[in-house]
Amino acid sequence: MDKKNSNQSDELYLQNLRHSCAHLLAAAVLELWPKTKPTIGPSIENGFYYDFDFGDVKISDSDLPKIETKMRELVKDWKEFKRIEVDSAHATKQFSSNEYKKELIEEFKAEGQKLTLYASGAFTDLCRGGHCERPDKELQFFKLLSVAGAYWRGDEKNPMLTRIYGTCFTSQAELDRYVWQQEEAKKRDHRKLGKDLKLFIISADVGSGFPLYLPNGFIIRRELSHWIMYEKERRGYQFVWTPHVAKSTLYRKSGHWQKYDAMFNPMRLNGEEYVVKPMNCPHHFQVYLSEPRSYRELPLRIAENATVYRNEKAGELAGLLRVRSLTQDDTHTFVRHDQISEEIDRILELATFIFRTFGFSDYKARISTRDTEKQEKYLGKPDVWDTAEKALVDAIARNHIESFMGIGEAAFYGPKIDIIVKDAIGREWQLSTIQLDFNQPENFDMNYVNEKGELERPAVIHIAILGSFERFLAILIEHYAGAFPLWLSPVQLGIIPIAERHNATAVKTRDFFIAHGIRAEVDDRNETMQAKVRNYSLQKIPYMAIIGDTERDNGSLAIRTRRGENLKGIHLDGFLKNLQQEIDHKT
Repeated sequence: MDKKNSNQSDELYLQNLRHSCAHLLAAAVLELWPKTKPTIGPSIENGFYYDFDFGDVKISDSDLPKIETKMRELVKDWKEFKRIEVDSAHATKQFSSNEYKKELIEEFKAEGQKLTLYASGAFTDLCRGGHCERPDKELQFFKLLSVAGAYWRGDEKNPMLTRIYGTCFTSQAELDRYVWQQEEAKKRDHRKLGKDLKLFIISADVGSGFPLYLPNGFIIRRELSHWIMYEKERRGYQFVWTPHVAKSTLYRKSGHWQKYDAMFNPMRLNGEEYVVKPMNCPHHFQVYLSEPRSYRELPLRIAENATVYRNEKAGELAGLLRVRSLTQDDTHTFVRHDQISEEIDRILELATFIFRTFGFSDYKARISTRDTEKQEKYLGKPDVWDTAEKALVDAIARNHIESFMGIGEAAFYGPKIDIIVKDAIGREWQLSTIQLDFNQPENFDMNYVNEKGELERPAVIHIAILGSFERFLAILIEHYAGAFPLWLSPVQLGIIPIAERHNATAVKTRDFFIAHGIRAEVDDRNETMQAKVRNYSLQKIPYMAIIGDTERDNGSLAIRTRRGENLKGIHLDGFLKNLQQEIDHKT
Protein backbone atom coordinates (compact mmCIF):
# COMPACT_ATOMS: atom_id res chain seq x y z
CA MET A 1 0.00 0.00 0.00
CA ASP A 2 1.45 3.43 -0.95
CA LYS A 3 1.90 6.13 1.69
CA LYS A 4 -1.14 8.15 0.57
CA ASN A 5 -3.48 5.17 0.71
CA SER A 6 -1.91 4.05 3.98
CA ASN A 7 -2.59 7.46 5.54
CA GLN A 8 -6.18 7.35 4.33
CA SER A 9 -6.60 3.87 5.78
CA ASP A 10 -5.12 4.94 9.13
CA GLU A 11 -7.42 7.96 9.26
CA LEU A 12 -10.50 5.83 8.50
CA TYR A 13 -9.53 3.35 11.21
CA LEU A 14 -9.09 6.19 13.72
CA GLN A 15 -12.53 7.58 12.82
CA ASN A 16 -14.09 4.15 13.31
CA LEU A 17 -12.26 3.70 16.61
CA ARG A 18 -13.50 7.04 17.91
CA HIS A 19 -17.06 6.43 16.77
CA SER A 20 -16.92 3.08 18.57
CA CYS A 21 -15.81 4.91 21.71
CA ALA A 22 -18.83 7.21 21.37
CA HIS A 23 -21.04 4.09 21.56
CA LEU A 24 -19.16 3.01 24.67
CA LEU A 25 -19.71 6.46 26.21
CA ALA A 26 -23.46 6.24 25.56
CA ALA A 27 -23.62 2.76 27.10
CA ALA A 28 -21.85 3.97 30.25
CA VAL A 29 -24.13 6.99 30.60
CA LEU A 30 -27.22 4.76 30.35
CA GLU A 31 -25.80 2.45 32.99
CA LEU A 32 -25.33 5.38 35.36
CA TRP A 33 -28.45 7.38 34.43
CA PRO A 34 -30.96 4.92 32.88
CA LYS A 35 -33.58 7.58 32.04
CA THR A 36 -31.18 9.48 29.78
CA LYS A 37 -32.02 9.78 26.06
CA PRO A 38 -28.99 9.35 23.78
CA THR A 39 -29.18 11.21 20.45
CA ILE A 40 -26.12 11.18 18.14
CA GLY A 41 -22.43 10.43 18.67
CA PRO A 42 -20.12 11.07 15.70
CA SER A 43 -16.36 11.00 15.46
CA ILE A 44 -14.86 14.45 14.92
CA GLU A 45 -11.38 15.83 14.38
CA ASN A 46 -9.22 14.67 17.29
CA GLY A 47 -11.99 12.74 19.02
CA PHE A 48 -15.74 12.23 19.34
CA TYR A 49 -18.79 13.46 21.20
CA TYR A 50 -22.22 12.21 22.16
CA ASP A 51 -25.26 14.41 22.80
CA PHE A 52 -27.67 13.41 25.56
CA ASP A 53 -30.97 14.58 26.97
CA PHE A 54 -30.44 14.08 30.72
CA GLY A 55 -33.85 15.52 31.63
CA ASP A 56 -33.59 17.23 35.02
CA VAL A 57 -30.17 15.73 35.80
CA LYS A 58 -27.24 18.17 35.63
CA ILE A 59 -23.93 16.76 34.42
CA SER A 60 -20.58 18.53 34.78
CA ASP A 61 -16.89 17.83 34.20
CA SER A 62 -16.71 16.40 37.72
CA ASP A 63 -18.82 13.45 36.52
CA LEU A 64 -16.39 12.47 33.77
CA PRO A 65 -14.10 10.21 35.88
CA LYS A 66 -17.14 8.21 37.01
CA ILE A 67 -18.35 7.78 33.42
CA GLU A 68 -14.87 6.85 32.24
CA THR A 69 -14.57 4.18 34.96
CA LYS A 70 -17.88 2.68 33.86
CA MET A 71 -16.70 2.67 30.23
CA ARG A 72 -13.64 0.64 31.20
CA GLU A 73 -15.83 -1.85 33.06
CA LEU A 74 -18.23 -2.31 30.16
CA VAL A 75 -15.71 -2.62 27.36
CA LYS A 76 -14.32 -5.87 28.78
CA ASP A 77 -17.48 -7.63 27.55
CA TRP A 78 -17.65 -5.90 24.16
CA LYS A 79 -16.36 -8.59 21.79
CA GLU A 80 -17.82 -7.12 18.59
CA PHE A 81 -20.26 -4.69 17.02
CA LYS A 82 -23.13 -6.84 15.77
CA ARG A 83 -24.93 -5.35 12.76
CA ILE A 84 -28.73 -5.78 12.77
CA GLU A 85 -30.75 -4.60 9.77
CA VAL A 86 -34.35 -3.67 10.71
CA ASP A 87 -37.43 -2.01 9.25
CA SER A 88 -38.77 1.31 10.51
CA ALA A 89 -41.47 -0.32 12.64
CA HIS A 90 -38.89 -2.39 14.52
CA ALA A 91 -36.58 0.60 14.96
CA THR A 92 -39.40 2.81 16.19
CA LYS A 93 -40.42 0.18 18.73
CA GLN A 94 -36.79 -0.21 19.84
CA PHE A 95 -36.57 3.54 20.59
CA SER A 96 -40.21 4.18 21.48
CA SER A 97 -39.36 6.50 24.38
CA ASN A 98 -36.66 8.48 22.53
CA GLU A 99 -38.13 11.20 20.30
CA TYR A 100 -34.70 12.10 18.93
CA LYS A 101 -34.04 8.62 17.56
CA LYS A 102 -37.58 8.46 16.20
CA GLU A 103 -37.01 11.71 14.31
CA LEU A 104 -33.91 10.21 12.71
CA ILE A 105 -35.76 6.99 11.87
CA GLU A 106 -38.48 8.93 10.04
CA GLU A 107 -35.86 10.84 8.05
CA PHE A 108 -33.96 7.70 7.09
CA LYS A 109 -37.24 6.08 6.08
CA ALA A 110 -38.22 9.06 3.90
CA GLU A 111 -34.81 8.98 2.19
CA GLY A 112 -35.14 5.26 1.51
CA GLN A 113 -32.09 4.42 3.61
CA LYS A 114 -31.60 1.07 5.26
CA LEU A 115 -32.04 1.13 9.01
CA THR A 116 -29.32 -0.60 10.98
CA LEU A 117 -28.73 -1.18 14.67
CA TYR A 118 -25.37 -2.06 16.17
CA ALA A 119 -25.19 -4.05 19.39
CA SER A 120 -22.27 -4.44 21.78
CA GLY A 121 -22.66 -6.07 25.17
CA ALA A 122 -26.07 -4.97 26.49
CA PHE A 123 -26.09 -1.71 24.47
CA THR A 124 -27.79 -1.24 21.11
CA ASP A 125 -27.78 1.97 19.08
CA LEU A 126 -29.24 3.27 15.81
CA CYS A 127 -26.20 3.71 13.59
CA ARG A 128 -25.02 3.67 9.96
CA GLY A 129 -21.83 1.84 10.89
CA GLY A 130 -18.10 2.36 10.96
CA HIS A 131 -16.66 0.60 14.02
CA CYS A 132 -13.60 -1.27 15.19
CA GLU A 133 -13.69 -5.07 15.05
CA ARG A 134 -12.68 -5.99 18.60
CA PRO A 135 -13.73 -3.20 20.97
CA ASP A 136 -12.57 -5.12 24.05
CA LYS A 137 -9.03 -5.13 22.64
CA GLU A 138 -8.97 -1.89 20.68
CA LEU A 139 -10.84 0.57 22.93
CA GLN A 140 -8.10 0.98 25.50
CA PHE A 141 -6.61 4.45 25.09
CA PHE A 142 -9.42 6.95 25.59
CA LYS A 143 -10.26 9.90 27.79
CA LEU A 144 -13.32 12.07 28.35
CA LEU A 145 -12.48 15.74 28.01
CA SER A 146 -15.35 18.10 28.75
CA VAL A 147 -19.07 18.75 29.05
CA ALA A 148 -20.85 21.44 27.04
CA GLY A 149 -24.31 22.47 25.94
CA ALA A 150 -25.47 21.90 22.37
CA TYR A 151 -28.78 22.38 20.62
CA TRP A 152 -30.31 19.29 19.06
CA ARG A 153 -29.00 19.23 15.48
CA GLY A 154 -27.36 22.62 15.97
CA ASP A 155 -30.64 24.56 15.78
CA GLU A 156 -31.26 27.04 18.59
CA LYS A 157 -35.00 26.48 18.18
CA ASN A 158 -34.51 22.89 19.35
CA PRO A 159 -33.97 21.60 22.91
CA MET A 160 -30.64 22.16 24.60
CA LEU A 161 -28.76 18.90 25.11
CA THR A 162 -25.66 17.93 27.07
CA ARG A 163 -22.64 17.15 24.92
CA ILE A 164 -19.79 15.05 26.31
CA TYR A 165 -16.51 15.29 24.41
CA GLY A 166 -13.84 12.61 24.43
CA THR A 167 -10.89 11.35 22.46
CA CYS A 168 -9.39 7.98 21.62
CA PHE A 169 -6.09 6.85 20.13
CA THR A 170 -4.32 3.66 19.16
CA SER A 171 -1.62 3.98 21.84
CA GLN A 172 -1.10 5.44 25.31
CA ALA A 173 1.75 7.59 23.99
CA GLU A 174 -0.54 9.25 21.44
CA LEU A 175 -3.22 9.81 24.05
CA ASP A 176 -0.73 11.27 26.53
CA ARG A 177 0.63 13.58 23.84
CA TYR A 178 -2.86 14.81 22.98
CA VAL A 179 -3.86 15.36 26.62
CA TRP A 180 -0.63 17.31 27.20
CA GLN A 181 -1.36 19.37 24.09
CA GLN A 182 -4.87 20.19 25.31
CA GLU A 183 -3.61 21.24 28.73
CA GLU A 184 -0.91 23.34 27.16
CA ALA A 185 -3.47 24.90 24.81
CA LYS A 186 -5.55 26.01 27.81
CA LYS A 187 -2.53 27.84 29.22
CA ARG A 188 -1.92 29.46 25.84
CA ASP A 189 -5.54 30.41 25.10
CA HIS A 190 -5.28 33.73 23.29
CA ARG A 191 -8.45 35.03 24.93
CA LYS A 192 -6.95 34.59 28.40
CA LEU A 193 -3.50 35.88 27.43
CA GLY A 194 -5.07 38.71 25.43
CA LYS A 195 -6.74 39.89 28.63
CA ASP A 196 -3.71 39.29 30.88
CA LEU A 197 -1.34 41.09 28.51
CA LYS A 198 -3.85 43.85 27.68
CA LEU A 199 -3.85 43.17 23.96
CA PHE A 200 -7.52 43.35 22.95
CA ILE A 201 -11.05 43.35 24.26
CA ILE A 202 -14.48 42.38 22.95
CA SER A 203 -16.99 44.98 24.12
CA ALA A 204 -20.64 44.00 24.52
CA ASP A 205 -21.57 47.58 23.60
CA VAL A 206 -19.59 47.40 20.36
CA GLY A 207 -20.81 43.89 19.58
CA SER A 208 -19.63 40.29 19.38
CA GLY A 209 -17.03 39.64 16.71
CA PHE A 210 -15.77 43.24 16.60
CA PRO A 211 -12.48 43.30 18.55
CA LEU A 212 -10.91 46.48 19.89
CA TYR A 213 -7.12 46.57 20.08
CA LEU A 214 -5.60 48.03 23.22
CA PRO A 215 -2.28 49.90 22.96
CA ASN A 216 -0.19 46.73 23.45
CA GLY A 217 -2.18 44.81 20.86
CA PHE A 218 -2.08 47.68 18.41
CA ILE A 219 1.73 47.73 18.56
CA ILE A 220 1.90 44.07 17.55
CA ARG A 221 -0.67 44.61 14.80
CA ARG A 222 1.24 47.67 13.53
CA GLU A 223 4.58 45.84 13.47
CA LEU A 224 3.05 42.94 11.56
CA SER A 225 1.41 45.32 9.10
CA HIS A 226 4.56 47.33 8.45
CA TRP A 227 6.65 44.21 8.05
CA ILE A 228 4.35 42.44 5.60
CA MET A 229 4.12 45.67 3.59
CA TYR A 230 7.92 45.92 3.48
CA GLU A 231 8.35 42.32 2.39
CA LYS A 232 5.69 42.67 -0.31
CA GLU A 233 6.95 46.01 -1.61
CA ARG A 234 10.45 44.68 -2.09
CA ARG A 235 8.93 41.86 -4.14
CA GLY A 236 7.13 44.22 -6.48
CA TYR A 237 3.72 44.71 -4.85
CA GLN A 238 2.04 48.14 -4.99
CA PHE A 239 -0.20 49.19 -2.12
CA VAL A 240 -3.55 50.90 -2.51
CA TRP A 241 -6.39 51.99 -0.24
CA THR A 242 -10.06 51.24 -0.94
CA PRO A 243 -13.24 52.20 0.96
CA HIS A 244 -15.12 49.92 3.32
CA VAL A 245 -18.41 50.30 1.46
CA ALA A 246 -19.51 49.77 -2.15
CA LYS A 247 -22.68 49.58 -4.21
CA SER A 248 -24.36 46.20 -4.08
CA THR A 249 -24.14 46.06 -7.89
CA LEU A 250 -20.36 45.60 -7.56
CA TYR A 251 -20.91 42.38 -5.62
CA ARG A 252 -23.66 41.23 -7.95
CA LYS A 253 -21.18 41.51 -10.80
CA SER A 254 -18.52 39.57 -8.87
CA GLY A 255 -21.02 36.85 -7.90
CA HIS A 256 -20.58 37.31 -4.15
CA TRP A 257 -24.18 38.49 -3.86
CA GLN A 258 -25.42 35.22 -5.36
CA LYS A 259 -22.92 32.76 -3.91
CA TYR A 260 -21.56 34.20 -0.63
CA ASP A 261 -23.86 33.89 2.39
CA ALA A 262 -22.00 35.99 5.00
CA MET A 263 -22.72 39.47 3.67
CA PHE A 264 -24.31 42.02 5.98
CA ASN A 265 -27.70 43.40 5.00
CA PRO A 266 -27.54 46.29 2.54
CA MET A 267 -28.27 49.91 3.38
CA ARG A 268 -29.80 52.59 1.18
CA LEU A 269 -28.21 55.93 0.39
CA ASN A 270 -29.82 58.46 -2.00
CA GLY A 271 -31.96 55.73 -3.49
CA GLU A 272 -29.04 53.36 -4.13
CA GLU A 273 -28.11 50.15 -2.32
CA TYR A 274 -24.75 49.82 -0.56
CA VAL A 275 -23.02 47.09 1.46
CA VAL A 276 -20.00 46.95 3.73
CA LYS A 277 -17.45 44.90 1.85
CA PRO A 278 -16.96 41.22 2.68
CA MET A 279 -14.07 40.95 0.17
CA ASN A 280 -11.50 43.31 -1.28
CA CYS A 281 -11.20 41.75 -4.72
CA PRO A 282 -13.99 43.69 -6.50
CA HIS A 283 -12.43 46.95 -5.29
CA HIS A 284 -9.01 45.90 -6.56
CA PHE A 285 -10.53 44.98 -9.90
CA GLN A 286 -11.58 48.62 -10.21
CA VAL A 287 -7.94 49.62 -9.74
CA TYR A 288 -6.97 47.33 -12.61
CA LEU A 289 -9.78 48.71 -14.78
CA SER A 290 -8.89 52.34 -14.03
CA GLU A 291 -6.71 52.56 -17.17
CA PRO A 292 -5.85 50.49 -20.26
CA ARG A 293 -3.27 47.78 -19.51
CA SER A 294 -0.39 46.48 -21.58
CA TYR A 295 1.29 43.09 -21.42
CA ARG A 296 4.42 44.99 -20.36
CA GLU A 297 2.74 45.93 -17.03
CA LEU A 298 2.02 42.35 -16.05
CA PRO A 299 2.31 40.88 -13.51
CA LEU A 300 0.52 43.78 -11.79
CA ARG A 301 0.55 43.16 -8.05
CA ILE A 302 -2.06 45.17 -6.10
CA ALA A 303 -1.93 44.89 -2.29
CA GLU A 304 -3.82 46.31 0.66
CA ASN A 305 -4.07 45.64 4.38
CA ALA A 306 -7.81 46.14 4.33
CA THR A 307 -10.69 45.58 6.73
CA VAL A 308 -13.72 43.57 5.60
CA TYR A 309 -16.95 42.65 7.37
CA ARG A 310 -18.65 39.26 7.47
CA ASN A 311 -21.88 38.30 9.19
CA GLU A 312 -20.57 35.17 10.90
CA LYS A 313 -22.97 33.17 13.06
CA ALA A 314 -22.84 34.04 16.76
CA GLY A 315 -22.07 30.44 17.74
CA GLU A 316 -18.99 30.38 15.50
CA LEU A 317 -17.32 33.50 16.91
CA ALA A 318 -14.20 32.73 18.96
CA GLY A 319 -11.99 35.52 20.29
CA LEU A 320 -9.78 36.71 17.43
CA LEU A 321 -9.92 33.37 15.60
CA ARG A 322 -13.38 34.01 14.15
CA VAL A 323 -14.62 37.60 14.01
CA ARG A 324 -17.01 39.77 12.03
CA SER A 325 -14.51 42.56 11.39
CA LEU A 326 -11.15 41.37 10.06
CA THR A 327 -8.20 42.94 8.32
CA GLN A 328 -6.57 40.91 5.57
CA ASP A 329 -3.11 41.33 4.09
CA ASP A 330 -4.82 41.04 0.75
CA THR A 331 -3.16 40.92 -2.67
CA HIS A 332 -4.49 40.50 -6.18
CA THR A 333 -1.99 39.82 -8.91
CA PHE A 334 -3.03 40.19 -12.54
CA VAL A 335 -0.95 37.95 -14.80
CA ARG A 336 -0.67 36.67 -18.33
CA HIS A 337 -1.45 32.98 -18.50
CA ASP A 338 2.17 32.14 -19.34
CA GLN A 339 3.24 33.88 -16.10
CA ILE A 340 1.07 31.83 -13.73
CA SER A 341 3.64 29.18 -12.82
CA GLU A 342 6.44 31.64 -12.08
CA GLU A 343 4.13 33.91 -10.09
CA ILE A 344 2.83 31.10 -7.88
CA ASP A 345 6.44 30.12 -7.19
CA ARG A 346 7.14 33.71 -6.08
CA ILE A 347 4.12 33.66 -3.77
CA LEU A 348 5.17 30.35 -2.22
CA GLU A 349 8.65 31.78 -1.62
CA LEU A 350 7.15 34.71 0.27
CA ALA A 351 4.81 32.49 2.27
CA THR A 352 7.50 30.05 3.34
CA PHE A 353 9.85 32.94 4.23
CA ILE A 354 7.14 34.33 6.52
CA PHE A 355 6.59 30.91 8.13
CA ARG A 356 10.28 30.43 8.85
CA THR A 357 10.50 33.85 10.46
CA PHE A 358 7.93 32.77 13.06
CA GLY A 359 9.42 29.33 13.54
CA PHE A 360 6.73 27.47 11.59
CA SER A 361 9.06 24.94 10.01
CA ASP A 362 6.51 22.13 9.60
CA TYR A 363 3.88 22.93 6.98
CA LYS A 364 1.86 21.37 4.17
CA ALA A 365 -0.57 22.43 1.47
CA ARG A 366 -4.23 21.64 0.93
CA ILE A 367 -5.21 21.98 -2.72
CA SER A 368 -8.90 22.86 -2.69
CA THR A 369 -10.78 21.92 -5.84
CA ARG A 370 -14.41 21.99 -6.91
CA ASP A 371 -16.87 19.17 -6.39
CA THR A 372 -17.46 18.12 -10.00
CA GLU A 373 -20.83 16.64 -9.05
CA LYS A 374 -22.04 20.07 -7.89
CA GLN A 375 -20.84 22.28 -10.73
CA GLU A 376 -23.78 24.65 -10.16
CA LYS A 377 -22.02 25.93 -7.00
CA TYR A 378 -19.20 27.46 -9.05
CA LEU A 379 -18.72 30.21 -11.60
CA GLY A 380 -17.13 29.32 -14.92
CA LYS A 381 -16.83 26.44 -17.33
CA PRO A 382 -15.44 23.01 -16.39
CA ASP A 383 -12.49 23.27 -18.80
CA VAL A 384 -11.42 26.56 -17.17
CA TRP A 385 -11.53 24.90 -13.77
CA ASP A 386 -9.52 21.95 -15.08
CA THR A 387 -6.76 24.30 -16.21
CA ALA A 388 -6.72 26.25 -12.94
CA GLU A 389 -6.69 23.15 -10.73
CA LYS A 390 -3.84 21.59 -12.71
CA ALA A 391 -1.78 24.78 -12.37
CA LEU A 392 -2.02 24.63 -8.57
CA VAL A 393 -1.25 20.91 -8.36
CA ASP A 394 1.81 21.40 -10.58
CA ALA A 395 3.03 24.39 -8.51
CA ILE A 396 2.97 22.46 -5.24
CA ALA A 397 4.74 19.49 -6.83
CA ARG A 398 7.35 21.80 -8.39
CA ASN A 399 8.09 23.36 -4.99
CA HIS A 400 8.26 19.97 -3.23
CA ILE A 401 5.66 20.86 -0.61
CA GLU A 402 3.77 18.05 1.08
CA SER A 403 0.12 18.25 0.06
CA PHE A 404 -3.31 16.70 0.12
CA MET A 405 -6.53 17.34 -1.81
CA GLY A 406 -9.58 19.18 -0.46
CA ILE A 407 -12.27 18.18 -2.95
CA GLY A 408 -15.27 20.50 -2.83
CA GLU A 409 -13.46 23.14 -0.73
CA ALA A 410 -12.69 25.61 -3.53
CA ALA A 411 -14.16 29.11 -3.54
CA PHE A 412 -17.01 29.62 -5.98
CA TYR A 413 -14.76 31.47 -8.45
CA GLY A 414 -11.62 29.34 -8.39
CA PRO A 415 -9.48 26.60 -6.81
CA LYS A 416 -6.97 27.47 -4.11
CA ILE A 417 -3.92 26.42 -2.15
CA ASP A 418 -4.12 26.73 1.64
CA ILE A 419 -0.88 26.41 3.59
CA ILE A 420 -1.28 24.68 6.96
CA VAL A 421 1.42 25.05 9.62
CA LYS A 422 2.14 23.38 12.96
CA ASP A 423 2.65 25.59 15.98
CA ALA A 424 4.95 25.17 18.98
CA ILE A 425 2.77 22.46 20.54
CA GLY A 426 1.97 20.60 17.32
CA ARG A 427 -1.47 21.99 16.48
CA GLU A 428 -2.30 22.69 12.85
CA TRP A 429 -3.48 26.10 11.62
CA GLN A 430 -4.44 27.21 8.13
CA LEU A 431 -2.57 30.37 7.15
CA SER A 432 -1.76 31.48 3.60
CA THR A 433 -4.24 31.19 0.75
CA ILE A 434 -3.39 31.30 -2.96
CA GLN A 435 -6.42 31.30 -5.24
CA LEU A 436 -6.28 31.09 -9.02
CA ASP A 437 -9.18 32.79 -10.79
CA PHE A 438 -10.03 32.75 -14.50
CA ASN A 439 -13.67 33.70 -13.92
CA GLN A 440 -13.64 37.20 -12.42
CA PRO A 441 -11.69 38.60 -15.41
CA GLU A 442 -14.67 37.49 -17.49
CA ASN A 443 -17.20 38.98 -15.07
CA PHE A 444 -15.43 42.35 -15.05
CA ASP A 445 -14.32 42.31 -18.70
CA MET A 446 -10.65 42.73 -17.79
CA ASN A 447 -8.22 42.95 -20.68
CA TYR A 448 -4.68 43.87 -21.58
CA VAL A 449 -3.09 44.56 -24.96
CA ASN A 450 -0.71 41.74 -25.96
CA GLU A 451 2.45 41.88 -28.08
CA LYS A 452 0.35 41.76 -31.26
CA GLY A 453 -1.84 44.67 -30.23
CA GLU A 454 -4.76 42.34 -29.48
CA LEU A 455 -6.90 42.20 -26.34
CA GLU A 456 -6.39 39.25 -24.00
CA ARG A 457 -7.81 38.26 -20.62
CA PRO A 458 -5.49 38.19 -17.64
CA ALA A 459 -5.80 35.65 -14.85
CA VAL A 460 -6.15 36.85 -11.25
CA ILE A 461 -4.32 35.31 -8.30
CA HIS A 462 -5.92 36.12 -4.93
CA ILE A 463 -3.33 36.01 -2.14
CA ALA A 464 -3.39 36.39 1.64
CA ILE A 465 -0.14 35.44 3.37
CA LEU A 466 -1.06 36.07 7.02
CA GLY A 467 -4.74 35.52 6.28
CA SER A 468 -6.28 38.04 8.65
CA PHE A 469 -4.34 40.00 11.25
CA GLU A 470 -6.90 38.99 13.87
CA ARG A 471 -6.59 35.27 13.33
CA PHE A 472 -2.83 35.44 12.81
CA LEU A 473 -2.39 37.37 16.05
CA ALA A 474 -4.46 34.77 17.91
CA ILE A 475 -2.23 32.03 16.49
CA LEU A 476 0.94 33.94 17.41
CA ILE A 477 -0.26 34.56 20.97
CA GLU A 478 -0.80 30.81 21.42
CA HIS A 479 2.33 29.80 19.47
CA TYR A 480 4.57 32.01 21.64
CA ALA A 481 2.40 31.61 24.78
CA GLY A 482 2.39 35.42 24.91
CA ALA A 483 6.20 35.65 25.02
CA PHE A 484 6.63 37.44 21.68
CA PRO A 485 9.99 37.83 19.99
CA LEU A 486 11.69 41.15 20.69
CA TRP A 487 10.60 42.86 17.46
CA LEU A 488 6.91 42.22 18.24
CA SER A 489 6.92 42.75 22.00
CA PRO A 490 4.79 45.78 22.98
CA VAL A 491 7.36 46.68 25.65
CA GLN A 492 10.85 45.54 24.71
CA LEU A 493 12.72 46.79 27.76
CA GLY A 494 11.40 47.30 31.26
CA ILE A 495 13.63 49.49 33.44
CA ILE A 496 13.60 48.90 37.20
CA PRO A 497 15.14 51.44 39.60
CA ILE A 498 16.01 49.68 42.87
CA ALA A 499 15.32 52.73 45.03
CA GLU A 500 13.83 56.18 44.58
CA ARG A 501 17.31 57.71 44.24
CA HIS A 502 17.74 55.70 41.03
CA ASN A 503 14.58 57.01 39.35
CA ALA A 504 16.26 59.89 37.52
CA THR A 505 18.86 57.56 35.99
CA ALA A 506 16.10 55.12 35.01
CA VAL A 507 14.18 57.87 33.20
CA LYS A 508 17.32 58.99 31.32
CA THR A 509 17.99 55.38 30.38
CA ARG A 510 14.42 54.95 29.11
CA ASP A 511 14.68 58.14 27.04
CA PHE A 512 17.97 56.95 25.53
CA PHE A 513 16.46 53.71 24.30
CA ILE A 514 13.23 55.33 23.09
CA ALA A 515 15.31 57.84 21.08
CA HIS A 516 16.90 54.85 19.33
CA GLY A 517 13.62 53.14 18.51
CA ILE A 518 13.37 50.73 21.44
CA ARG A 519 10.02 50.49 23.23
CA ALA A 520 11.08 51.03 26.86
CA GLU A 521 9.31 52.01 30.07
CA VAL A 522 10.17 52.60 33.73
CA ASP A 523 8.52 50.98 36.74
CA ASP A 524 9.06 53.64 39.41
CA ARG A 525 6.30 52.45 41.72
CA ASN A 526 6.98 52.31 45.45
CA GLU A 527 7.45 48.53 45.32
CA THR A 528 10.38 46.19 45.95
CA MET A 529 12.68 45.29 43.11
CA GLN A 530 11.47 41.68 43.33
CA ALA A 531 7.85 42.79 42.93
CA LYS A 532 8.77 44.84 39.84
CA VAL A 533 10.70 41.93 38.34
CA ARG A 534 7.73 39.66 38.92
CA ASN A 535 5.37 42.18 37.31
CA TYR A 536 7.50 42.45 34.16
CA SER A 537 7.92 38.66 34.07
CA LEU A 538 4.14 38.20 34.12
CA GLN A 539 3.89 40.71 31.27
CA LYS A 540 6.44 38.53 29.41
CA ILE A 541 8.70 41.52 28.65
CA PRO A 542 11.90 40.24 26.96
CA TYR A 543 14.45 42.30 28.90
CA MET A 544 14.58 44.05 32.24
CA ALA A 545 17.29 46.58 33.08
CA ILE A 546 17.88 46.89 36.84
CA ILE A 547 19.53 50.13 37.99
CA GLY A 548 21.16 50.49 41.38
CA ASP A 549 24.10 52.49 42.69
CA THR A 550 26.68 50.62 40.60
CA GLU A 551 24.74 51.03 37.36
CA ARG A 552 24.02 54.71 38.09
CA ASP A 553 27.67 55.47 38.83
CA ASN A 554 29.17 53.42 35.97
CA GLY A 555 26.59 54.14 33.24
CA SER A 556 25.94 50.44 32.92
CA LEU A 557 22.98 48.09 33.17
CA ALA A 558 22.25 44.86 35.00
CA ILE A 559 20.11 42.92 32.53
CA ARG A 560 17.68 40.15 33.38
CA THR A 561 15.92 38.23 30.61
CA ARG A 562 12.43 36.80 30.88
CA ARG A 563 14.08 33.36 30.76
CA GLY A 564 15.79 34.18 34.07
CA GLU A 565 19.31 34.87 32.74
CA ASN A 566 21.30 37.60 34.48
CA LEU A 567 23.86 39.78 32.65
CA LYS A 568 25.73 42.44 34.63
CA GLY A 569 27.90 45.41 33.72
CA ILE A 570 26.61 45.92 30.16
CA HIS A 571 27.07 49.43 28.77
CA LEU A 572 24.05 51.18 27.21
CA ASP A 573 25.58 51.42 23.72
CA GLY A 574 26.56 47.76 23.68
CA PHE A 575 23.16 46.60 24.85
CA LEU A 576 21.42 48.86 22.32
CA LYS A 577 23.47 47.28 19.52
CA ASN A 578 22.48 43.80 20.73
CA LEU A 579 18.80 44.76 20.79
CA GLN A 580 18.93 46.30 17.33
CA GLN A 581 20.57 43.19 15.89
CA GLU A 582 17.96 40.94 17.48
CA ILE A 583 15.16 43.11 16.10
CA ASP A 584 16.68 43.26 12.62
CA HIS A 585 17.15 39.49 12.46
CA LYS A 586 13.72 38.85 13.98
CA THR A 587 15.11 35.99 16.04
